Amino acid sequence: NCSTVLKTLHFITSPLSAEEGNFSLAYIITIHKELEMFVKLLRAIYMPQNIYCVHIDEKSPRDFKTAVQNIVNCFENIFISSKTERVVYAGFSRLQADINCMRDLVHSKVQWNYVINLCGQDYPIKTNKEIIEYVKSKWNGKNITPGIVQPLHMKHRTQVSYREYSHSGVPYVFPGKTRKAKPPHNLTIYFGSAYYILTKEFVEFTLTDARAKALLEWSRDTYSPDEHYWVTLNRLPG
Repeated sequence: NCSTVLKTLHFITSPLSAEEGNFSLAYIITIHKELEMFVKLLRAIYMPQNIYCVHIDEKSPRDFKTAVQNIVNCFENIFISSKTERVVYAGFSRLQADINCMRDLVHSKVQWNYVINLCGQDYPIKTNKEIIEYVKSKWNGKNITPGIVQPLHMKHRTQVSYREYSHSGVPYVFPGKTRKAKPPHNLTIYFGSAYYILTKEFVEFTLTDARAKALLEWSRDTYSPDEHYWVTLNRLPG
């Protein structure tokens, strides 16, 4: 019952300030377990002027998927990703899950300014307004993708091919013996956080630019590509 969900869980139903009402954030939330944790996270970050894409791991239990869908159905600005992945930790599927949501978000009617990606075990320590003020004051028109040039002890992640395997029902990523070709377009690989705050313009760039597409394809058999993909693209000249 949606009216019960809104009332008993105390979701915020109108913008808390004019500044927030005029600045929409997009969220990508990748989840696979713990419904209660997801609901607590959603309550903490939910604002009616924002937009939320939820990616549910393809291998999650059916009752979990149904429960999340029932909650999402109560909100016009929350939706399930139109394409879902069987996510493997440190595998390409984790990066693909974010990109699937991005493709949906760029076609949204909500004119969002930045996108923030989270997992189901995250929780905010700042309010919606504080996040907006931080982004506006220090990062206006810029992306937050912390990282450095790929260190030597991380080179193995992109020097040989990795594949996703499954053993006793547990998926994992393991290196092979095939050495990878150098990055496309002579790109310098950076290494950093898989989590980010990105402008809408940058998201549109990553979905359409030839260099971004080539790097994505090259990254398919790397280890934890979400830890080099965004940070490398953000450091392209211009």
